[in-house]
Amino acid sequence: MLSVILPAYNEEKMIRKASAEIDRILSAEKIPYEIVFVNDGSQDHTWTEIERAAGENPNVTGVLFSRNFGKESAMLAGLAEASGDCCAVMDCDLQHPPETLVEMYRLWEQGYEVIEGVKRTRGKESALHRFSAGLFYKMLSKAVKIDMSRASDFKLLDRRAVDALLSLPERNVFFRALSSWIGFKTASVEFDVQERTEGESKWSTRSLIQYAIKNIVVFSTAALQCVTIAGVAVFVAAVILGIQTLVRYFSGHAVEGFTTVILLILIIGSLVMISLGIIGYYIGKIYEEVKGRPRYLISRKIERKGR
Repeated sequence: MLSVILPAYNEEKMIRKASAEIDRILSAEKIPYEIVFVNDGSQDHTWTEIERAAGENPNVTGVLFSRNFGKESAMLAGLAEASGDCCAVMDCDLQHPPETLVEMYRLWEQGYEVIEGVKRTRGKESALHRFSAGLFYKMLSKAVKIDMSRASDFKLLDRRAVDALLSLPERNVFFRALSSWIGFKTASVEFDVQERTEGESKWSTRSLIQYAIKNIVVFSTAALQCVTIAGVAVFVAAVILGIQTLVRYFSGHAVEGFTTVILLILIIGSLVMISLGIIGYYIGKIYEEVKGRPRYLISRKIERKGR
């Protein structure tokens, strides 16, 4: 059976539409399925719509978080609650085309254990959003050493891969990278990002930047390495400037330039403060991990009637 996990945050207009569309496509292909909606602390009537969808379709189930814990937690909660032999994660807004689920499922039947959804096109986006998204994925690719340029959260995982992912102990997770890191027999399927029919994207340029910083810190030590590189660069510049100062001093030409000294102090001080901020961010994430709090708290569930 295929479990389809759909994280939902303020998606009241898309719940029943997504349920009906997935049901139509998978039923036509005679693929046994369940749909697991995860309501990530929505402020609208998303949970009410999930309850209605479950009443209309016995294959629909739902999970309600006690508050907003973020998309990563919602995806992991859906995987933990799913009972299928394979699990697909996709967006509730149907920008991930449900038709691609069929192709992914057929590849799973051939023995592939991780089927990656790879973006062929990104759909209509503003120039600013396209630029920020491109910069975001370049930063992530270099930091995590995985090509993230066309990566997405649209994936199908075999039960073995799901269990391996859920067994990872860290509290702060980056699903998109971890699902590649676990390995297993992998295939990819290209898809075109669809246009939203209802609502607006929850991702702004600011949220993309925050998402990038968080996941770079969670998944790599690249930021700490940048601190080291900056320190070495400042040290080299200081050595060169020191040699130049000594040469001019012994040749009888004292170095003038109070402004230069002040600028150097400000630059070095800024680098020190930025470095401390980066180190502090890592320490903060370590603190969160050490506390060992759960990734999410479930307030309510809807059991699947088709079980």
